[in-house]
Parts: sequence; C-alpha cells; structure tokens
Amino acid sequence: MGLVTTKGTIMLPFISTTMRLSVFFLVVFSVGACAKNPADSPRSAKQANTLPSVYTRAEDILTASRHNAITRAVEVCSPAVVGINVTEVREEVYRSPFFFDDPYFERFFGGPQTRTRRYSVKGVGSGFIISSDGYILTNDHVAGNATKIVVTMVDGTKHDATVVGTDKVADVTLLKIDARNLPYLKLANSDSVLVGEWSVAFGNPFGLFTMNAKPTVTVGVISNKGVSFTQPDEQGEDRVYKNMIQTDAAISSGNSGGPLVNANGDVIGINTVIYSTAQSSRGAGSIGIGFAIPINRVKAVVDKLQQDGTIDRNFWTGLKVTPIDEETADYYGISRTDGVLVMRIAGNSPADRAGIEPGDVITAIDGEPILTMENLNVAVLDAVAGQKLKFTVDRGGVMKDFLVTLSKPPKQ
Repeated sequence: MGLVTTKGTIMLPFISTTMRLSVFFLVVFSVGACAKNPADSPRSAKQANTLPSVYTRAEDILTASRHNAITRAVEVCSPAVVGINVTEVREEVYRSPFFFDDPYFERFFGGPQTRTRRYSVKGVGSGFIISSDGYILTNDHVAGNATKIVVTMVDGTKHDATVVGTDKVADVTLLKIDARNLPYLKLANSDSVLVGEWSVAFGNPFGLFTMNAKPTVTVGVISNKGVSFTQPDEQGEDRVYKNMIQTDAAISSGNSGGPLVNANGDVIGINTVIYSTAQSSRGAGSIGIGFAIPINRVKAVVDKLQQDGTIDRNFWTGLKVTPIDEETADYYGISRTDGVLVMRIAGNSPADRAGIEPGDVITAIDGEPILTMENLNVAVLDAVAGQKLKFTVDRGGVMKDFLVTLSKPPKQ
C-alpha cells in the first residue's frame, strides 16, 4: 500500500485488526510449510510433479473447447470474403421551374421543359469468391448498375472488377477480377438446409471491412426457409425473392452480397434482405430478421449469366387481375376468397391465346398455390421470355388448366 497525499499532509495507510490477523496466520502457515521435511510426506513430491500437468491439461481442454465448428468455418471462409466499393452514376429528370402547365407556354416553347441531372453515388457491399480465377458473387443492388467496382481482399489488396452479368429480378450479379490462385468457397445444396441449424453470416456492414480488411462475422440459426416475396427496387421494378432462407444472424446494411454459410463452412445463400425498424442515414440495422437467396437458385442464375451474360425477362401475359376479398366475391358471385380474379385480357396476348377468360379465378401456377397477388407476382415475374407456365383456374366451379407461353410484349 502506497502513500496517499491529501492537501499536503502525508497519511499512513490504515491497517485493520482483521488484516493483522491475516498476516499473522499467513506467516505461521508459511513457516510451518517451510519447516516441514518433504520426506515426511511421501505425497508432497508426487503432488509437486502432478499439479502443474493437471493445470496444463485443464488449460488445454479449455483452449480446445474454444475451437468449434463455428470458429473452423470462420477460419476457412474468411479469406474468400471481399469488401466491395462501388460508384454508380444516376440520372434525375426534373421539370424546369420557369415553365408551367400553361397552353400559352407550350405553344411558344414546345411543351413542358425538362432537364437531366447526372450525379455519382458511392456505396459499399459484400461479396465472396467462387473460383480460383477470380469470379465473385454479390447482389445486383450492390453492383449491378455500378460504373466502377473495387474489390478489397482480406490481405488489403484491391482489384478493379467487371460485371460478367447481372439479373435484376433475382438480385444476383457475377463479377470478375484479374487474379489467380485465389481462395474460394464451396457451394452447398441449399435444398438440404435444416431449420434450427447453425448459420454464419459474413460481410461488410456499414463499410467496416475498410478498417482492417477483415469481414464481420455474425452467428445465428436458420429461422425459416421457403419464404417468397417481391420488393421494388429504386426504379419501382419488382425483384423476386423466391424460397428465401431466413436467419437471425445479424445482417445490416453493407452485408448485402456476403455469404451465409453452414457449420461446415459451405455457402447456403447470399445475404440480401433485412426487415428492420432501426434506420439511420447510414442504413438499416439488424433486428434478427434477415433473408438470404438460396444458393441453388443462385447457381442456376450464374450458369445462365456465364453462358449468355444476361437473363431475358422481357415478356407479358396480357392479364389484368385483382385480389379477391369478400366484397369482390359478393359482387361477382364468386364462391371463394382465395386466388386472383381475372378482370380483363388483352387481345392476342399469351393469356388470350392460351384460352383464359375474364371471370376465371387463378388458383395455381405450375402446381404452386396462388392465394394472393403476391403469390402470383412471385410465380410470373420470376419467369423468362419463352417459358411456358401452367395456369390452373376455377371457371364457375370447374377447374381447368391452360398453358401460357410468355412472349415478347408488342412494340409501343
């Protein structure tokens, strides 16, 4: 105990009676232990030899217990995870403030005047290497429209990347960097994912990868699977998220494009969407509800992108439909409130040529139940031009099947 000064006066430390007794017994015990002849106690030498080894084994067991399936997966996967920085040029069209919706101005100045403003937007995301020669997977909403893409590896090196192909609807982009002998991740069979098994998410939340060139790792379980929904992009066009894998591993803004792996370190999905109530100027934070695109779906998209560089989703059905509620069912004399009601059909459209009629209730597409408009959007918008879809409809209580071939829309 040292000296404590208070206003220039030196105070001696206070020693209590309890402390004096403790010191006394410590001295007595020490003297007795030192005076005792080791030969008088045969076990003392044995204990002296065994105790250190016991402690060593305990420490080894404790250390070994820290290395588990999760830490092994992190060790294997981290070198193949990358940070992605993108620059995107956007255009904004707006009307000149000096002209109005006035026939006088339109007559002399040729109608409402518009101007176009171009500006750059920078963003961050995640990705992961899937081949030793530099193919990288990420999301379309991360890099699909980028004019410049820089990929940062875990060793801190940076590479310019090019877009091999992108699919806006599936939200998958395939990138390529000029490099060789890279570490890469093994792709699993996402159909075998089990609800409740461990899941590990890697990524670049809020750009943290830039601080030390290391991915952020979060752990959770598979909360659900087979979750399908649509979500509009910034241009209002629908992305289709089909059979998504839900996890409670923390996924935040910037995690998009990173891998979701199982305890074996195999990729089961691409981290893509979160539900969040935590919003800030830097993005959204995790509340434990995140979704990954199943890797089997990604494989099919990648095969097509590597082959053709694009996926042709420019088609139409010619259908005008509406959801069915009780009021709609009563008005049209429909005996059900599930399914989607066909209101109108464009002439000579794919639906018209297939034989679908106004008043039909669409109940299934390719055998998948259609209960809501969202079900129909997922089934139709995820198709490609030329694909044939089997529509099952309820026509006055009689179930009928119609094969609709999705063709190019007529030129405007």
